[in-house]
Amino acid sequence: MSDHSLSHAHPHAPHDHHSHGAPAGWRYTLAIALNVAIVAVQLAIGLNIGSTALLADAGHNASDVLGLVLAGWAAWLMTRAGSSRRTYGYGKAGVLAALANSLLLVFACGALVFEAVAQLINPPEFAPPGMTVVLVASIAVGINLLSGWLLMGGNPDDVNRRAAVLHLFADAAVSGAVVIAGFLILWTGARWVDPIASLIIVGVILATTWKLLLQSLDLALDAAPKGIDVDAVRTWLRDLPEVSAVHDLHIWPISATETALTVHMVVPAGSGDGLLERVNVGLREQFRISHATVQVERTDVDVCDGLHG
Repeated sequence: MSDHSLSHAHPHAPHDHHSHGAPAGWRYTLAIALNVAIVAVQLAIGLNIGSTALLADAGHNASDVLGLVLAGWAAWLMTRAGSSRRTYGYGKAGVLAALANSLLLVFACGALVFEAVAQLINPPEFAPPGMTVVLVASIAVGINLLSGWLLMGGNPDDVNRRAAVLHLFADAAVSGAVVIAGFLILWTGARWVDPIASLIIVGVILATTWKLLLQSLDLALDAAPKGIDVDAVRTWLRDLPEVSAVHDLHIWPISATETALTVHMVVPAGSGDGLLERVNVGLREQFRISHATVQVERTDVDVCDGLHG
């Protein structure tokens, strides 16, 4: 029979290892309040002057509010300790929020394309007042940039925070296109300016969002985090002097910033007890894997050689 021993590597204290990258709650609260305010202003003025550009921008900013609520909720959940059922805590909430946030942005882009095409097919009778459009959209640009700046602090590997910041900066770009459209309306009176600008901005947003959407989807499906080469980890473990074989290697994200690993290693009987410590330290320092569970199977050399490869 093989001798089985387990090792768990948890370099962080239990009370703090779920809080990496979570911006302070007041930052989310302020960003949400600012975006609610600009949505209300854009809706009121857009309806008053008949500006579909401002109404579309208001809808896009409204999706931002929902995205920020999701991100703030996930950041709060990530600070909670695990339970008897959720032994890894709530860190995965950040991954799910990033996925939802990305999908919301893609959905908003679809709505903008629909509205822009409709305006090109059936242009409105009169262009909206250009100066009013410029002023309101400029305020939206400032609020979105300020909100994004509020959330920029924290761990750069936090997908949840990155999704919220990207969402805000994308909204600023959309509002910036509306500012440009307002100036062109002032100079030319053309009614097609706004829908064309919207289509250009949608293309830019989708190009920058697609990568984040795929990354958050991978994390939600427990794929190995980007930047960790599973084959390199397997090779490193197999090359340890005491190790004869490696199998059942699994690497997945606990949260947007933490990675877990489980593996079975076959070693000859009588190997040094320092192996587990070296494995845990190496995984943490070389591959940034902070939660490792290693099962060592001790057997005779002949059997180990048969299992290798």
